[in-house]
Amino acid sequence: MFQMFPILRSFVRINVNAVPKHLAWLYGALLWAGLLASCSGRGSGWLSPVSSGRPYDVLVVASDGTWQQPVDLALTEALGADVPGLPQPECSFRLMRAAPENFDATLRLMRNIVVVDIDSQYARPAFRYARDVYASPQLILTVQAPDARTLARFVTGNAEAVVSLFTREEMSRRALQLEERHNDYASRRLREMFGCDVWIPAELSAFKEGTDFFWAGTRAATDDRYFVMYAYPYEGDGAWSKVAFVHKRDSVLKANIPGAGESIYMATDTLMTDVRILPPQGRFALEARGLWRMEGDFMGGPFVAMARLDKAKRRVVVAEVFVYAPGREKRNLLRDLEASLYTWRWTGDGKKEQAYNNINK
Repeated sequence: MFQMFPILRSFVRINVNAVPKHLAWLYGALLWAGLLASCSGRGSGWLSPVSSGRPYDVLVVASDGTWQQPVDLALTEALGADVPGLPQPECSFRLMRAAPENFDATLRLMRNIVVVDIDSQYARPAFRYARDVYASPQLILTVQAPDARTLARFVTGNAEAVVSLFTREEMSRRALQLEERHNDYASRRLREMFGCDVWIPAELSAFKEGTDFFWAGTRAATDDRYFVMYAYPYEGDGAWSKVAFVHKRDSVLKANIPGAGESIYMATDTLMTDVRILPPQGRFALEARGLWRMEGDFMGGPFVAMARLDKAKRRVVVAEVFVYAPGREKRNLLRDLEASLYTWRWTGDGKKEQAYNNINK
């Protein structure tokens, strides 16, 4: 049945005897690549169809009889929860639903899928997930339970984990895209100024530099997107408090991002901003998520910032992204930029830090 989807890929069937001798090397390469893909926990995806659907779309596969209260309510409230840190309500994911009999070859290409599997044979509820089963990139989460009420309670109790799983997956996909296409000039300057590698979108092509400060933006007047990185001296563990961080942020941005007049400058909306320590860095990193505004003006929008300790130079380095898109939904604009923060690694590190694993933990 569709609920028990295969973890392993299907191989392309090739008649060995029909392969021309001059193409034998190519056949061998394809076969070897297929074996590597099948042996890995996450296939490379190049032999699979490209997944369909927009980022943050989720297809729920559930029968007509199952897709009613309490199951539909639990999944809708979990995946449709508001994204934190935005100035207006926007759901985390856009849900669609298909019955099992309609889960055809086209729908199986969706990038994010939740399969509802209710069967009395299950002793307890559980989650199972697999990647790149029918297409790539793809994540399929199966929720199994002995009955509808048990499944609904299980989903509600683990709503944050479900949202985090799909959010991290989308962030990971975006980070891989940035690896392939990012602004080379910005990467070089960030490496020279702050000793770190960060991939920001190539569209951010306007720049401004200051003392320990780098700004990149689109300057599109509407739907603007920005990235900034700055540093200031580390003054002990108190630097990781919300009060200390907001104070430093406001002073740096006031000096470097002024408005049209002397009394107009960027500031943090402290009431609408949350700051949390990032695991596993503990007291050496934090994440801030909330709203910015231009003091003395009517501009504003959401931002996400990450601060880390540069132990060698005894300074705090901050990377943040923010958007200005009046009258527009901002979820995808901000999340697209946010993925840049999770590509950050200190120059010279042996491997890329999968910092995006910390999102919404």
